[in-house]
Amino acid sequence: MKKAITVLPGDGIGPEVTAAAVHVLQAIAKRFQHEFEFHYAAIGGAAIDTHGQPLPDETIASCSTADAVLLGSVGGPKWDANPPELRPEKGLLALRKQFNLYANLRPVKSYKALESASPLKAEHVSGTDFVIVRELTGGLYFSEPRKKTSDMAADTLVYTRKEIERIVDSAFQLARTRKGKVTSVDKANVLASSKLWREIVEEKKKGYPDVEVEHILVDAAAMQLIREPSSFDVIVTENLFGDILSDEASMITGSLGMLPSASLRDDEFGVYEPIHGSAPDIAGQGKANPAGAILSAAMMLRHSFGMAVEAQAIETAVENVLEDGYFTADLHGGRILSTDAWTAKVIEELDSESVSESICFSYISG
Repeated sequence: MKKAITVLPGDGIGPEVTAAAVHVLQAIAKRFQHEFEFHYAAIGGAAIDTHGQPLPDETIASCSTADAVLLGSVGGPKWDANPPELRPEKGLLALRKQFNLYANLRPVKSYKALESASPLKAEHVSGTDFVIVRELTGGLYFSEPRKKTSDMAADTLVYTRKEIERIVDSAFQLARTRKGKVTSVDKANVLASSKLWREIVEEKKKGYPDVEVEHILVDAAAMQLIREPSSFDVIVTENLFGDILSDEASMITGSLGMLPSASLRDDEFGVYEPIHGSAPDIAGQGKANPAGAILSAAMMLRHSFGMAVEAQAIETAVENVLEDGYFTADLHGGRILSTDAWTAKVIEELDSESVSESICFSYISG
């Protein structure tokens, strides 16, 4: 199968982790007889430096002709003094809006080898495996009007029925492929937008009688993520709540560097990126954890390309490398490897017998 992938390395450690993901995808292409074409473009601070804007027309054009996009990270103190329209983060928000990437999927999975790295007790972390489905193009981050003076500031929170319905449908459909449970997070005791959100979830659940549904207020959800994260399967929520809860949930795994994400629209197109920031303080030092980017590439294979077996091969390889005791600098314990060396271990593992057995099992199960 032939696919075109636009790579947006971004800023800080972005070029390092996207390079790692590209190497893994090349190994997958070789093993499974696929052809991946990689096209590179600029975003964020790097684009400001070279094109004078955070999302150049050239980048939009490249993404428009791609089957999927692999993104690194954007931002850094170098551009902190820039005016709002020339901040790197504007490029990321514009990318989401440009391609209507309304559904953000953030898997959170505990690895046995990393349970001691989590700030939570191992017995609380063990068995955690859920996905946060975050609405990505509406709510406070995009609604107008917004205003700031020296004496006051105002942001507007708007959600339409269509925006809520499509993200809720996405969550229900995902739950059907997992454990069959959706937890809808809102603030319906205070916010009008959340009242509408809850009403629509109640309407939608009638079309998914095989899926269990629960409603939980966002403050209670934050507590439950710490107390019993393994109780969740699919969490669906609005933009601001999803942003906060997903960052909180990231600590369950022991490192932001472990977590991938996918931003999707109605067709198979998506943007895939690790959830960590650009970490400019360690850029170029070989200390970056490439796992989030590599696992984001696995999500690309599964959600945009329909390559579930290939995706599982990557996920199994990552887990096996961790189980073998090979870590990066952000993970305490084990044998610490550089970004490139850890990536090489994953590629080596892709050819191992254990991953081959996993592939065979996936074929049989599928």
